[in-house]
Amino acid sequence: MSAFPASKYRPFPPIDLPDRQWPSRTQTTAPIWCSVDLRDGNQALAQPMSVVEKLEFFDMLVRIGFKQIEVGFPSASQIEFDFCRRLIDENRIPDDVSIQILCQCRADLIKRSCEAIAGAKNVIFHLYNSTSPAQRNYVFGADRPAIKKIATDAVALMKAETAPLVAAGHRIVLEYSPESFTSTEMDFALEICEAVTDVWQPTADNKVILNLPATVEYATPNIHADQIEWMCRHLTRRDLTIVSLHTHNDRGTGIAATELGLLAGADRVEGTLFGNGERTGNLDIVTVALNLQTQGVDPKLDFSDLNEIREIYERTTRMDVPPRSPYAGDLVFTAFSGSHQDAIKKSWDKQIAGEPWDVLYIPIDPADIGRDYKAIIRINSQSGKGGVAYILENEYGFTLPKAMHREFGPVVNRLADTKGTELSAADILEAFQAEYLDRKQPIEVVDFRTTEKDKVVTCEADLVINGTGRTLTGQGNGPINAFVTAVREAELLEFEFLNYTEHSLGIGARAQAVSYIQIQPINGKPLYGAGIDTSIDIASIKAVASAMNRALLD
Repeated sequence: MSAFPASKYRPFPPIDLPDRQWPSRTQTTAPIWCSVDLRDGNQALAQPMSVVEKLEFFDMLVRIGFKQIEVGFPSASQIEFDFCRRLIDENRIPDDVSIQILCQCRADLIKRSCEAIAGAKNVIFHLYNSTSPAQRNYVFGADRPAIKKIATDAVALMKAETAPLVAAGHRIVLEYSPESFTSTEMDFALEICEAVTDVWQPTADNKVILNLPATVEYATPNIHADQIEWMCRHLTRRDLTIVSLHTHNDRGTGIAATELGLLAGADRVEGTLFGNGERTGNLDIVTVALNLQTQGVDPKLDFSDLNEIREIYERTTRMDVPPRSPYAGDLVFTAFSGSHQDAIKKSWDKQIAGEPWDVLYIPIDPADIGRDYKAIIRINSQSGKGGVAYILENEYGFTLPKAMHREFGPVVNRLADTKGTELSAADILEAFQAEYLDRKQPIEVVDFRTTEKDKVVTCEADLVINGTGRTLTGQGNGPINAFVTAVREAELLEFEFLNYTEHSLGIGARAQAVSYIQIQPINGKPLYGAGIDTSIDIASIKAVASAMNRALLD
């Protein structure tokens, strides 16, 4: 029996929407994005950004492509006011970007906010007041009519105070938030939004923004979607309204709630980069935008250099992006599992330029967001043959035969077990060299010469065998065959020659040849050897000697 006091909590009531439409819809366009990093995100920082840092962050948001940026709560503090004025007075706001300011439904704060925005070409004036039963009862001690009057009086005052700015050619857009919308009765949420809209009188050229925030996430994402669809259906001026979402992440489902809210009819999304915000955070716009991109929808935001965006974010906010954070985390394009590594390599090799992205376990091409292919596979004791082969090929150019993957993978696993840590690419290369390229015991190839007559190749191989110099001779239909014959006649090792592959390593005059040769010793298991030299013949002979050494010491 659980000791958890379940009776202490109440389930969130469902919405009566039996013919809901959002489950069968597909998102095909990007929403209107609004960054609230400089207000909602900034207020949640242990050390808020300085003005210089906020300016750098604002410029970054503009480069990313945000056309709506909430810059602060200018009536709440002098610092916020001064920052807003600096953006305007220094002409830092592009003509196609609207700044958004937040303001409570209070007369003194509305008038102060109008001073802050004077001269700005495009402004979203964001008014809000709390509407939920708990807020009405515990905080305001007010009934529904009183709460509605707070909102409508504020909108009327804001409309009057901004009239001179509108007359001067500035664009003022009203955004209204019934704060704690998701905890408010649906009929009252609709009633107060309709009343505010009645006062504002939106037009086709200047729609009202009704922001429906999940200020605290209490319900599952499907209920949030039902709430949004219900509102969209019942708004009398839906065609003159931009329905906006502002989700938080208290249940850990803020992203899902936003995505379902968009399917439910919302037009606009407020959030922050990497989800910075109060408590468990705001919506992570990076994730939602790139989720759209993975579905073939242009997000209209540029995250092609996500590493730089993350660097500026972490430096100015003094927050860290977790290593498993979608798209931006250090480990999200990293595979430790051997089966994953193998699948990634095989599907990556078959990827065709110009065709839809279809690499297993990696839903987005890391190059599209400025991430490094080199970070895709890392090796530890849980890694498999595919990952090891990927590292050798992509870091150092060694293209191992597939059968050799199975042979070398366990070598690396044993090394990782011994070290007890993740292995670097240099560790993998060192292990490969020690296992194959640097083996000189008991046989070392010192020199190798061939002559050919009547299509018969004769070789002379100068070897050091167990510390003693020896020259072997043999004949065959090629250098390798001649050397194998010489080895057999010297009775060094009895084996069958199984497979041979080679490729160049590098380009130009300094390029070297790499040879991989597999042999089958009598009464032994098949083994590979590898050799490297500027001469392909000598590289092949070294590979045979490498395989023999591994067999003799097995």
